[in-house]
Order: sequence, then structure tokens, then C-alpha cells
Amino acid sequence: MTQLLVVHHTPSPYCQAMFEAVISGATDPEIEGVDVVRRAALSVSASDFLEADGYLLGSPANLGYVSGALKHAFDVSYYQILDSTKGRPFGLYLHGNEGTEGAEKAVDSITTGLGWTKAAEYVTVSGKPSKDDLEACWELGATVAAALMG
Repeated sequence: MTQLLVVHHTPSPYCQAMFEAVISGATDPEIEGVDVVRRAALSVSASDFLEADGYLLGSPANLGYVSGALKHAFDVSYYQILDSTKGRPFGLYLHGNEGTEGAEKAVDSITTGLGWTKAAEYVTVSGKPSKDDLEACWELGATVAAALMG
């Protein structure tokens, strides 16, 4: 069975709603053979990254950057996973009140360095997530999980 690792920092109700929509899409019953593993960004380990076949990343955009928690996840794992995770697919969802461009650029830099492959367009939301925003999160989860089906 392939594994999808969801690394998230979910400090607000809006981030929680987006996280739940992503998980709902990734665990849709039509997606078979993909084990979805959830890890808070502050508790994820290099082993978690190495065991996974693809990734979903979720973060608030704080002060124009990814959360310190998500950055920490990469800081403590980067060199251990650098050579072993190249080519793996990933997706990203962000919630920001002041813009997400800096956070998107940060994730682009990190994932380019790792050699990961963007599996879907990023989902970025400002303010309260709308029904369409949550549907986009569901689609993101489903798209990345389906990419691992086989």
C-alpha cells in the first residue's frame, strides 16, 4: 500500500476546516490502496517523510511566510530526506489574512531543493473559507491521493 503523508499546522478554525476538507478528499472511498497518515508539523520526523510516497502540506501564512512549525518540519528532516524523496508528488494548502505569496515562494524553494513534483495547483485562502474554497481543498486531497493509486 502506498502512503500519503499530510504534514499540517492547524492553529485556527479556518485552517482546521481546510485540513478536514483535504483529508476528506484524500480518503474518498473511490481512492484505493493509499494510506493517509496525518502528522502535526511539530511532531513529524524524517522517518515519516521517508516512509511516505507523496505529501500534502498545510500551513497558515504568518507574516508572509509559512508557519514556523512547517519550516521546523523541514529544518529537522531536510538533509535526511534529500536524496531519498526526489520525484515524489506533493500538494499545498495555505490560509492567510495578509497574502500567501511569500509562503508559496518558501514552499517552492524547499520542494525544488528536495526535487519533489507539484501534483496540483496550490489552494490559497484568505479569510473565512468559502464553500468553493473547501471544495478546492477536497479536490487537492483527492488529486494528490489519486496520483499515488498506481
